[in-house]
Amino acid sequence: MTSPVTTAAATAVADPAGTQPAGGGRRARRRTSGGAGETAAGYAFLTPTLILLGVFVLLPLGGAVVTSLQRTNGFGSGSFVGLDNYARLATDSLFWRSTLNTFLFTVIVTPVAMAIGLGAAVLLNTVLPARGLLRSILILPMAISGVATALMGLLVFDENNGLLDKLLGFVGLPTVPWQSGGTAAFASVVLVTLWWRLGFNMLIYLAGLQGISPEVYEAAKLDGAGGWQRFRYMTVPLVGPSTFFLLIMNVIYSFQVFDLIFVMTGGGPQNATSVLVTYAYDTGFVTRDQGYAAAIGVVLLVLMLAFTAVQWKTSRTRDQVG
Repeated sequence: MTSPVTTAAATAVADPAGTQPAGGGRRARRRTSGGAGETAAGYAFLTPTLILLGVFVLLPLGGAVVTSLQRTNGFGSGSFVGLDNYARLATDSLFWRSTLNTFLFTVIVTPVAMAIGLGAAVLLNTVLPARGLLRSILILPMAISGVATALMGLLVFDENNGLLDKLLGFVGLPTVPWQSGGTAAFASVVLVTLWWRLGFNMLIYLAGLQGISPEVYEAAKLDGAGGWQRFRYMTVPLVGPSTFFLLIMNVIYSFQVFDLIFVMTGGGPQNATSVLVTYAYDTGFVTRDQGYAAAIGVVLLVLMLAFTAVQWKTSRTRDQVG
């Protein structure tokens, strides 16, 4: 004779769904409806940001693309010229000079700013006297606008009344033509930029360093790793995400640099510090060839997007291989 317990067990095994309480379906429906509600709430929170993004980024970008296909001075309707503005870029020596300066500025500023920022972060992450004060001093330039930073740079690098040339003259060294010499003018912009970007790079690296467990370094120290070995084989790889973020941000900033160069040198002397953004500004608002200026801006955008895509793909491939 089969017991009731055995019968119930056999029924449960044969038909597990039949043992589910009637409320199980209602709970599943509630979870589904709850998930839909959370999704709707998420889109509701995103909507204002998406609207602002569309109004202030996507619409101007579309307008720039349309303008780049026209010959216009910004007043009245322009005439459609197709890709003529882009064809002009191929034979424009000043465009290529500005492009070269942009790449040179990026190649110098990006790695140097990141290296100095990492070094400062490593020092400030140790038990250093007055490190709070030093951290505040390094972060201070972040609170200053680019124009104000450029004006401070002029106080230092002005070849007539600048503090640096006065100091050089005081110690008997020859002064440097910071405004009239092409290489010197470019160097002055680079130096001011490095000072301005130091705090940002240091802060991001410092956040990455403070996320590393001290036990990792203690274990490496017990294994006989020296200070340089710990930095090279542990610190540098572990702050990889910070490095990736800073690489993208520094390259984008370097491609878009305008205020420092515009105030300090105006792109001179003899276009020695002219970059793509300053050239686009002069073309669009000084010579009023806004269609051509828009084409320069579109090319600059494509260059930045291409670099970001390549760097992102390279980083993902490296992570997958690792």
